[in-house]
Amino acid sequence: MYLLSFARCEKWIKNSKHPFPMALFRLVSFIRVFELPSPQWFNLCLYCLHQTIITLWHYFSHFFYYLPAFKGRLHSYGKRTLLYNGLPFFNGPLIMTIGNDCRISGKTTFIGRSDSIYPTLCVGNNVDIGWQTTVVVGNKINIGDNVRIAGQGFLCGYPGHPINPHLRAQGLPDLPQQIGNITLENDVWVGTRVSIIGNVTIGARSIIATGSVVTKSFPPNTLIAGNPAKAIKTLKNDVLHSQGKDTS
Repeated sequence: MYLLSFARCEKWIKNSKHPFPMALFRLVSFIRVFELPSPQWFNLCLYCLHQTIITLWHYFSHFFYYLPAFKGRLHSYGKRTLLYNGLPFFNGPLIMTIGNDCRISGKTTFIGRSDSIYPTLCVGNNVDIGWQTTVVVGNKINIGDNVRIAGQGFLCGYPGHPINPHLRAQGLPDLPQQIGNITLENDVWVGTRVSIIGNVTIGARSIIATGSVVTKSFPPNTLIAGNPAKAIKTLKNDVLHSQGKDTS
């Protein structure tokens, strides 16, 4: 009721030809765009102060709050863990282990299937998991060493609902045959907004292009792309080794 009255009042002020609402409208418009005059050096100092406060708060919250809380949720963890931008969201009875030198965004989600026995997520050494990535574990998901998962990735080991519409309407969980493990072998690179569904193994050193939907396994050294994803080409070992030498 109050919102409706306010909307009518605002409309009256904007559209009325009476001198008072017209003057009131000009006053409100002036206040809305009013700026205090300030020299550029003051603006720069204020911005630097803001960035300093934000940076100090980031490091303080990371070392004394988010990282200890994150480790408290893990079954085991390695050394030199970097957690940035908050604390990941956990749901379900998930057992999660991570290795050394892992970098994980705080804007991630890790879920374990509630009807599974000990759903497990194993993360290797030197792994990056980007922002807004969701990992849904049915039974087990293995992420090997040196794996890179870009932002908005989706690793899904179970669908959450049965295929039969009558069972879905009854609120029953998915069936055991719908659950699948996912394995990302060493040195796999998963691009932005990639979805990996079901029983899938991605071979070592493979690359999955942005936006791909992966529903089957691929051998090592494969460039993968598309929806549904398919093998584009084999990445030659000599090319991989030469690029490694160039960047070292």
